[in-house]
Amino acid sequence: MVIERQNKDGFVDNEQATEAIAEFFAQNDYTGKRLLLIVPDNTRSGPIGDIFKIVYDCLEQKAKAVDILIALGTHQPLTEEQICTRLGMTSNERSSKYASVKFFNHEWQKPETLTSIGKISAEEIGKITEGLFQEEVDIRINKLLLDYDEFFILGPVFPHEVVGFSGGHKYIFPGIAGDEIINFFHWLGAVCTNPQIIGNVWTSTRKVVEKAASFIKMPRKLFAIVAVDNKLKGLFIGDCTEAWEKAAQCSEKVHIVYKDNPYKTILGIAPKMYDDIWTAAKAMYKLEPVAADGGTLIIYAPHITEISYTHGKFLDRIGYHTRDYFLKRMDKFSDIPRAVIAHSTHVKGIGTYIDGIEKPRINVVLATGISRERCRKVNLGYMDPVQIDIANYENKEDKGILLVHHAGEILHRLSSGHIPSIPNE
Repeated sequence: MVIERQNKDGFVDNEQATEAIAEFFAQNDYTGKRLLLIVPDNTRSGPIGDIFKIVYDCLEQKAKAVDILIALGTHQPLTEEQICTRLGMTSNERSSKYASVKFFNHEWQKPETLTSIGKISAEEIGKITEGLFQEEVDIRINKLLLDYDEFFILGPVFPHEVVGFSGGHKYIFPGIAGDEIINFFHWLGAVCTNPQIIGNVWTSTRKVVEKAASFIKMPRKLFAIVAVDNKLKGLFIGDCTEAWEKAAQCSEKVHIVYKDNPYKTILGIAPKMYDDIWTAAKAMYKLEPVAADGGTLIIYAPHITEISYTHGKFLDRIGYHTRDYFLKRMDKFSDIPRAVIAHSTHVKGIGTYIDGIEKPRINVVLATGISRERCRKVNLGYMDPVQIDIANYENKEDKGILLVHHAGEILHRLSSGHIPSIPNE
């Protein structure tokens, strides 16, 4: 059974959330248990700290331990101060009420922190991907998980370019996973392409995530958040898959907007919670479906000065290209992690590569603190953010210009149902 609270016309207030969480703990006893809470980093919005505090209040006098593991995937580790910000803790609260809570960052790049819990067979992968791939996938996760009796996943659900909708077991894969499965399913999503994946619930990539999660035998529960403007629209508590699916259905209603016509020019303003293009590229992913053929999509983020703090050296080597650019010469990129190649294709968008000529469907431009030279090096357009007057993009949808503030979380689609696709050769 999933305990849920949602409000179609307004927001779920703190009292309603507290009531739902209290109902859950009235039905589930965690006395004497060592519990690990898996939460996302600061690139995911939502009242995560508020929900954490309510959960902690229910466990403080009962559980033997309540600790936090940040589901970084391959993102940069958080400082203690940043984790406190993620959880809505003041420094005084950290040193008093929450002093016993241990903070951990996932360390995907350190093999000694990981353990294999099994392998998805090539045959099973073939079935899940309908023949797209036939390869065995090793499932490694952070072995810290095994030091606890049970774990909770606490995080938001949004439309997502790789799995369709984020949340649920995705905070395990890739959140606290090893690079084999991270690379595999990100590349799977890229081969399927962002417009075909994003905003769909049961994608092939989500099925890979759920299959991998079936190898985890530990009991766990999900506290799934659906939020808009950092305010709660829905809270779903219970079985990880069932609660996630309900949250995704709620997200479909509140995180997708429909437009009647595509736009020749789109200015997506990326919020400061994204600190490099690796994360700020979500502005592209959520807006690509409404960009007109031959149009320009601008990622506006003057605060960003880096392509990727983790993977920048790879991206400087390969640049940003369409899926087919890589598919037709994968042997040339055999030493590049496939998750990096996937990111490259997602940012560049769909397009063709025929007879050595690459034709992206749209032109992606960075208006950031990244130089013109580096943009050229990685095969993206450049605009000087200082020269951009945001007012010139406002209220001009009738002229084919779309301005989106806080771009990266709300998916834009065409009301006709048309989804951009790669033309047949």
